[in-house]
Amino acid sequence: MTPETLATCHARAFRNSGRAWSAEEFATLLGSAFVFAVGDARAFVLGRVIADEAEVLTLATDPDYRREGLARACLTAFDASARARGATTAFLEVAEDNAPALALYRAAGY
Repeated sequence: MTPETLATCHARAFRNSGRAWSAEEFATLLGSAFVFAVGDARAFVLGRVIADEAEVLTLATDPDYRREGLARACLTAFDASARARGATTAFLEVAEDNAPALALYRAAGY
């Protein structure tokens, strides 16, 4: 996925809350050997693995594709890729009032 593709999906996902990340920000992050993305133009997870820890930096799902299991599939792919990179634990941050995200992350074992 290109930084532009990530930025477009992120902007659609966060158009009503938060600040969407720019293509330049995604390009900078992806320039790190530790950072990777899984998913496609409809939904993705961007994260990193440092030593044995994985961190979800952001997850975005285009509103037109929500409730189709894409975010869960992306988290599953992220976890597998993180394990392949040596991660034994994973973490993320989420707003306490973001009930849909909390439900997703809890169901995924976070």
